[in-house]
Amino acid sequence: MTMQKDAYTLILEAIEQGAYRPGDRLVEAELAERFGVSRTPIREALQRLETQSMVARDGRSLIVASLDHNQLAELYVVRAELEGLAARLAAQHATPEEIRVLREMVEADRALVDDPGALSRANRRFHRMIHLSSHNRYLVQQLDLVHRSMALMASTSLAGEGRTETALAEHSAIVAAIEARDGAAAQDSLRDHISRAFETRLKIDAGELRQRV
Repeated sequence: MTMQKDAYTLILEAIEQGAYRPGDRLVEAELAERFGVSRTPIREALQRLETQSMVARDGRSLIVASLDHNQLAELYVVRAELEGLAARLAAQHATPEEIRVLREMVEADRALVDDPGALSRANRRFHRMIHLSSHNRYLVQQLDLVHRSMALMASTSLAGEGRTETALAEHSAIVAAIEARDGAAAQDSLRDHISRAFETRLKIDAGELRQRV
């Protein structure tokens, strides 16, 4: 693994984990000190992230990018279609071991209903397992890009009131359809899950907007 890849991965993970949030400035010297690498790989990593629209220019500074309403809507449309396809393919191709792991994830996540942050991380692992269970490398690659952009949201939709319990129920329905080898039901269940997450996201963003006005 090259130093450049190390720097890129470290910055990307810091954004995904919320260490740097939308609008935060990314300063080469500070990043180099934080991650213990020289400024050259940091600079190259930032350039790469800029081409991927993960960071943006604000005058002479680089900041973590944010998503406007239209970008958010576009992202959820693509996510729903790709995730739905992954669920349908998982119903066809998932191994019995992968299905058991998905079921165990849902059961384990019930202990996290009062911790939206931890549940959000578990949620990413759950969806990633569905992606891998599709056994389609090209679809997994595209979903990786989609989920990378999801890191540009300031908060998780699981922070919405009552969303944790309903999200887990939806996860359970998705796994049940995959386990039953019902591709259409798995696809519909996951699309519905993403639609409800988007609806919650819009409510959260609307609430934040009212607080600022």
